[in-house]
Amino acid sequence: MIVKYLFLLTIFSVSATGVLAQAYPAKPVRLIVGFAAGGGTDVLSRLISRKLADTNWPASLVVENRAGADGSIATELVAKAAPDGYTLNMITNSHVITPFQRKLAFDPVKDFAPITQTAFTPNLLVVHPSLPVKSVKEFVAFTLARPGQLTFGSSGAGTSPFLAMELFKMLTGTNIVHVPYKGTGAAVIDLMGGHVQAMFGSLPGTLPHVKNNRLRALAISTPQRWATLPEVPTVAQAGVPGFEASTWYGALAPAGTPAAIVNRLHSDFAAVLRADDVRKMLLDTGLGPIGGMPAELAEVIRNDLVRWGKLIRSLEQTK
Repeated sequence: MIVKYLFLLTIFSVSATGVLAQAYPAKPVRLIVGFAAGGGTDVLSRLISRKLADTNWPASLVVENRAGADGSIATELVAKAAPDGYTLNMITNSHVITPFQRKLAFDPVKDFAPITQTAFTPNLLVVHPSLPVKSVKEFVAFTLARPGQLTFGSSGAGTSPFLAMELFKMLTGTNIVHVPYKGTGAAVIDLMGGHVQAMFGSLPGTLPHVKNNRLRALAISTPQRWATLPEVPTVAQAGVPGFEASTWYGALAPAGTPAAIVNRLHSDFAAVLRADDVRKMLLDTGLGPIGGMPAELAEVIRNDLVRWGKLIRSLEQTK
């Protein structure tokens, strides 16, 4: 009798899970973006939203911008939302950096259910064309001969491009002075004006200026070369083994969201990112689509908390 009861309970649970997944979404889903409209996170989120609409998704995916505090305002909102699949968060790897910069009202791991790592974008090591270097090795040699004399711009202390240069400095033993800006655009403008000499900048933000020869690209931060820049080596290939520092994006739901809903979201988001037109659009703008499993995003978050935490703590000790 007990065996029969357990069997029936299992059948009921499986059936209920299937019904839950089929019924979802029954109303508009909010995708909260912690950055201003027009940025990479916003563009990616809206592209997914439009494509889901094209595939007759049962409800609309509404992108809502809640900018501030490197994305943590939006992330806190989602952490405290009902775990019903109707409030989601599109994050960047600032999710694993901000915990080391300020006290947060949420846990970056425990308070979320990962859905998928949606995409990534490389950081491009670029210099002003007047700098007499055409490779990473020449740049390192030039910098080592002038400790503390060169400057690099970034979109702000603690951001992915900033940490990319700090990692580069640590691995090469170079001393380049940081000049923070309130965004990539301002840093790129000053780099083109010669006010700073170098920077790691997102591919979408720097590629147009490389193509019109206003910036010189030395290397790309990914483990592999980029298809639209086949002549530009990776930083590791160019003589700095072990270097990798890209910006990634991922979708999260609040912790406790039913597995059936998380799996449904993963499946639908991944299908969008596999579509040929979406892949081409993303690659043309400097974004690489991923669409990985929820467990893979969870592992990326855990690993990057360790990796960037170690670097940030070492930077604090040298202040």
